[in-house]
Parts: sequence; structure tokens; C-alpha cells
Amino acid sequence: MIISQNTLKWVMRLYPPLFFQRIWVQKFEDEFKSATVKISKSFLNKNYNGSIFGGTIYAATDPFYALMFDQLMQRRGFKVRVWLKSASIQYLKPGREHLYFTITVTDAMISEAERALKTVGKFVKAYPMEITNKSGELCATVMNEVYIRNLHQGETPTVAY
Repeated sequence: MIISQNTLKWVMRLYPPLFFQRIWVQKFEDEFKSATVKISKSFLNKNYNGSIFGGTIYAATDPFYALMFDQLMQRRGFKVRVWLKSASIQYLKPGREHLYFTITVTDAMISEAERALKTVGKFVKAYPMEITNKSGELCATVMNEVYIRNLHQGETPTVAY
């Protein structure tokens, strides 16, 4: 289902697993080629050491590459199933204040996915993310592996959000 950037922003803001962990989508831009997210530190996501719980940081990064590729590929005429196949995180510094990250999907990334979907019917690739504090200090790095299947080859589409 193709939806607007503003609609998806509000759906994600109010989605309970993100909302209650204080994960706030600030914006989607450039027809889903960019997303900016804030992880607010609060009593709901603070751990024993007073920093943001690692699971909150990990959860914050989970949906965005999949959502963005889903919208981007649909706008290019593909019927796709997109999901996060795997992820890994490296915690580098405690998140003692609000954290931020921006994801950008480049034209080269889109072209690579389109070529694979047209030829082999699926695309799998890992992309990095950097989570920083307000001062720009790197607090965590994440690798998210996205899986995209071209449904024109038989699978029935369903909406996951």
C-alpha cells in the first residue's frame, strides 16, 4: 500500500512499540529517501546505569530501511515484500541523553535493488546506521540487512503495517 510521508510518520510515531520506548520519527523526506529519528531518554527507556536501554536503541533502527524500500519500490511499480532479515549492533558509548539517526537511501541503492528484483526476483543487502547524541558523538553503529522479494513472481501481497 502506497501512503504519504506524513501519514507514515504519524503511524510510526503512534505505533505502540516505538511510542512507549520514546522513539519519535521526526520526518521522512525526499519521497522516502531519507528518515530522521529521535530516541528520547525517559524513565520508560532508562536502564540501571541511567542511559538509554540498548534494546530501545536496537528497536529504533529496526523498521526504517524496510519501510523506506517498500515505499520506494512500490512507487516504481513493483509489488514487493520487504522485511529486515538480520541486524547487528555495536554499542560504543552510553546514551545518556537523547539520541538521533538519519537514514538515507541513495539513487545508487535504489538502482541496485531494482536490477536485482528484475533479474533474480529478490534483493538482500546490509546497510549501516550511526546513532549519535546531540553533540554528534557516535554512541552505536548498526547493520540492517534488508530482504526484498519481487511479488510479480507469485507470492500474494499482504500489508504488514
